[in-house]
Amino acid sequence: MVLPLSTETKFPDMEIGNQGLTKRLLQPGTSWKTPFLGDEVQVPNFAVHYSGGVENGPSFDSSRDKGTPFKFKLGQFEVIRGWDEGIATMKKGERAVFKIPPNLGYGEVGCQPLVPPNSTLIFDVELLMWNNIRDLCADGGIMKKTITEGEGWTTPKDSDEVLVKYEVRLENGTVVSKSDSGVEFHVSEGYLCPAISIAIKTMRKGEIVELSVRFSYGDGATKSMSEVPHNSNLTIDLELVSWKSVMDVTDDKRVTKKIIKEGEGYDHPNEGSVVKVNYTCKLEDETVIERKGSEDDPFEFLCFEEKFHEGLDRAVVTMRKGERSTVTIFSDYEFNGSDLTVVPPNSMLIYEVELISFTKETPYWKMETLEKLELSERKKDNGNNLFKAGKFWCASKTYEKESCLPKLSSESHANSGFQAAKCVELDHSFTDEEKTQANALQISCNLNNAACKLKLGEYVEAAALCTKVELLSIISSA
Repeated sequence: MVLPLSTETKFPDMEIGNQGLTKRLLQPGTSWKTPFLGDEVQVPNFAVHYSGGVENGPSFDSSRDKGTPFKFKLGQFEVIRGWDEGIATMKKGERAVFKIPPNLGYGEVGCQPLVPPNSTLIFDVELLMWNNIRDLCADGGIMKKTITEGEGWTTPKDSDEVLVKYEVRLENGTVVSKSDSGVEFHVSEGYLCPAISIAIKTMRKGEIVELSVRFSYGDGATKSMSEVPHNSNLTIDLELVSWKSVMDVTDDKRVTKKIIKEGEGYDHPNEGSVVKVNYTCKLEDETVIERKGSEDDPFEFLCFEEKFHEGLDRAVVTMRKGERSTVTIFSDYEFNGSDLTVVPPNSMLIYEVELISFTKETPYWKMETLEKLELSERKKDNGNNLFKAGKFWCASKTYEKESCLPKLSSESHANSGFQAAKCVELDHSFTDEEKTQANALQISCNLNNAACKLKLGEYVEAAALCTKVELLSIISSA
């Protein structure tokens, strides 16, 4: 029979490449995705139905007649070049007719007796499904085939806690380990073998994959499961059920935050925000030592105003409205300034926190001149109190905000490159007297902030702040 290259369709012929390959779309696909031919770490694995033959001749092969889809790997020389290039443009569910010139088919030799030399081929192809086989380590050690796509676009990080289901099999099909109910672990700590952590960091929530693992990436499993022979290659079915994001709030693992329920939007509180929360503080043995706020009457406080533990303050300003998190404050983080009366030595505080709402203070640029100066003076005093309480990080953040006052500079000074503070803009509404007051506040705040940086061991930042003070003094005396 003659293949339907002339089948009526509303879609125009498309030229693929510049070597004569054309495509006529008969049925659009059901997805926007196409495989990425040429990606070194991805090998698309296809299942198609097709009918094929020589142009103006009968069909010489048909998977539809056989009743079984044809499966192959794209870009691995398993099919003629015209298929590799043409099918790479298809989407799942798409059906199209390809006209393949001899140079992209069987060439001058042909494929006797069915395909004469220099034959143009016609193929009617329907893409039933495809998934990528991805080489995760670029050495063939872990090959990942996606069985079910995941949700969203984010993937777990090393610090995150994941919940997975899995089944581990030997090459002969023997199941050596399995978890239908799921196991939880931190990605960085791993589970069973290195391959699982490596794969997890490429997966999205709900994604199901099949891993082909060479023994060099599966050795951990041989140590944890005695029935796994040494140097065994493994097949692992892996599902990422869910994960909880874990943040190192202080960058030293002394205060960490694990998100239990994601919040709304992208905004979060900052220094000076009025925040409403509900929280419970426990020790590691689940003993409740403090509880504040309720559904009807949440606890309200001002961020970085020395109301409770600095570690919790720092965690709350990373949260979004409606977020629920567990904040763990490790035993070597000083509890100074906390209103907790009984904290056993070498203990760890675990806060279960829900951010109900927050209101940021009026933006600086919306304030009247007098309001700006009064607020800055008040916050400088707050920074001083935080410093005296040993809350050097919170004090530093407060002083940094206070340095955002109008700078004292003339146009000539500005052209000379003088800057009073990183975030400062000239405020023409200030009188000379107010500018003098603002400049004095900036000098004081930058000096105090430099003292904070020294306490925090941030010596380069401390030196930079002292340079700012020197510039401010030059500008002031000009």
